[in-house]
Amino acid sequence: MMLHALLFALTLHAPATAATLAGVTLPDTAAVGGQTLALNGLGLREKFYIDVYVGGLYLQHPTHDGGAAAAANEPKRIVMHFVYKVTKEQMGDSFKEGFAASPGATAEQIQQVFAAMPETISPGEEVVIDYVPGVGTTFVIAGQKRATLPGEAFMKALFGIYLGPKPPTADLKRGLLGG
Repeated sequence: MMLHALLFALTLHAPATAATLAGVTLPDTAAVGGQTLALNGLGLREKFYIDVYVGGLYLQHPTHDGGAAAAANEPKRIVMHFVYKVTKEQMGDSFKEGFAASPGATAEQIQQVFAAMPETISPGEEVVIDYVPGVGTTFVIAGQKRATLPGEAFMKALFGIYLGPKPPTADLKRGLLGG
């Protein structure tokens, strides 16, 4: 009996190793630019009542302040784990809408993002967006590095899509910010 109580108490204090939303599990930490980042939150991107992806936001300094998270010039990551198949055109349209609501990216940079997208992203695949100061914003899609765009202004515009005043959905932003 005493052993069971001890084991139960230890599990209460054991560090968590993952977080789950809508059947998708993401790890609690990620390594970006030689830094260990903490999972700030998970959010679900829905469109027309369809679950599209589970997003995860990783930061050095967890926060509930979207503006601060988007503006911080430090390593960070957004993971989009897809649960629904999307096309290159759908991703392109989504990014174009997002950049219209979060200015700061040039037309050339937006075109580079579109060019980096594969023809389709299937359920189970991930789009990982890492920012490292002095290097830029790197897109890894389905495990393949697709593009790196330099510049702090581009990073702020991109992260502002998800964390700024006009995110794809309020629920997605709230989840990414740990709400």
